[in-house]
Amino acid sequence: MIRVILKRNEGRTISAGGLWVFDNEIDRIEGGYENGDIVQVESYKEDFLGYGYINDNSKIMVRLLSRSRQDSIDEDFFYRRFLDAWNYRKDVVDTTCCRIVFSDSDRLPGLIVDKFNDVLVFEIDTLGMDVRKDMLVKELIRVLEEDGVKIRGIYERSDARVRTLEGLERIKGYLSEPFDTLIQIDENGVKLKVNIEDGQKTGYFLDQKYNHLAIRNICRNKKVLDCCTHTGGFALSAAKVASHVIGIDASELAISQARENSELNGFKNTEFIVADVFDYLIEKERNKEKFEVIILDPPAFTKSKNSLKNASKGYKEINYRAMKLLNPGGFLVTCSCSEYMSRDLFLKIILSAANDSHKRLRLVENRAQAPDHPIILGNNVSDYLKCIIFQVNPR
Repeated sequence: MIRVILKRNEGRTISAGGLWVFDNEIDRIEGGYENGDIVQVESYKEDFLGYGYINDNSKIMVRLLSRSRQDSIDEDFFYRRFLDAWNYRKDVVDTTCCRIVFSDSDRLPGLIVDKFNDVLVFEIDTLGMDVRKDMLVKELIRVLEEDGVKIRGIYERSDARVRTLEGLERIKGYLSEPFDTLIQIDENGVKLKVNIEDGQKTGYFLDQKYNHLAIRNICRNKKVLDCCTHTGGFALSAAKVASHVIGIDASELAISQARENSELNGFKNTEFIVADVFDYLIEKERNKEKFEVIILDPPAFTKSKNSLKNASKGYKEINYRAMKLLNPGGFLVTCSCSEYMSRDLFLKIILSAANDSHKRLRLVENRAQAPDHPIILGNNVSDYLKCIIFQVNPR
C-alpha cells in the first residue's frame, strides 16, 4: 500500500471530520503510484488516518474514503456505501426523485447521483471516481435492483468546471442505451419537465424541493414575485395557492421552460418575464408597485472566499430592494446557495438591509437544503444552502 505521510501538526481537519488532504500538508509519499490509486494516509507520527484516492494534479491531493483500517476499497466497499446512502434516503425523503449520493456527505467524495423517476444522472468531479466509473454504475444499480427499483436510463453530466482542476475533460453523455432526456416529474403536486442533458447541474435543483413546499402557507391568496425563478420551482409551487405569481429570470431559455411548466399544470395565474433582477426591482419601486410575498433565489454570488466581500454587497442590495417592495406584513423568502456565505454572515447581511430600509424582521423559518443533501457537522462544504423566511414590517 502506498503511504502518504503528513507534515508535523497537519491532519487536524481530518481528525475533525474532514476528508481532504492538500498537497502542502504532505511531508512525503512512500511507494510508486498512479493518479487515482488508493493510498494510506498517516500522521507525522505514522498513525493511521484513513484510505483515500490520490491525484497530484489537484491541490486536494488525497480524498479520504474510509477511516477504518479494516476496510478494503473494492467493489463490495462501494456497494456498502451505496446501500447506506439509499437506505438513508428511504428513511428521510420521497425517493421518486431525489439525490441518492451527495459526495463527501455520503463518504463518496467527487460523486453525485440524482434520481428522476426511473432515470439516474451521474456527476463525477474527481479522477479517483472517474477511473472507477463503470464499477460505480454497476454497484449502485445492484443496490437499487435488489430493492426492486428498476432504472431504464443513466446519463452522465460530468461537465462542471471543477473537473479541470483534476486534469479531467468536461464531458456528458449516455451511460446506458440512449433515451429521451426530457423527463416529466412531480414535485409536491406540481408537474415539471426536467432537461437532464442541458439543464442546470444535473437537470434540476432537487435541494430546494421541500423549501418550494414550505412557502405554500404564506402564499395563499397573495400576489407573489419570484426573482431568479429559473424553470419556475418556487413560482409554480406558489401558483397552487396564490392569486397571482410573477416569475422573472435573465435567461430566456429558463423563462421559456417555466412557461411550459405552467401550461403543463394548467395554471392561469402566472406570468413569466425575462428581466435582470436588479433592474426589475428598481423599476417596480419607481412605479410604487407592491407585493405580498417576494422570493429571492439567485445564483451563487460567490464561488470563492476571495469574492465574498463583493458577494455580500450583492446579497444586501437584492434583499434591500425586495424589502422596499413588500406591503406591511408581507413575507420575504431569501436564499443563498454558496458554501462560502455562512448562515451567520447571511443573516447579518439581511439585518443590515432591513436596517437601511427601515424594516423590522420576524423570523418565520430558517431552512437549509433537503435532507437528501445531508449536512455533516464539521464539513462546512456540505452546509451550503440557506433558505430563510421572514415577515417584514415597518419599524
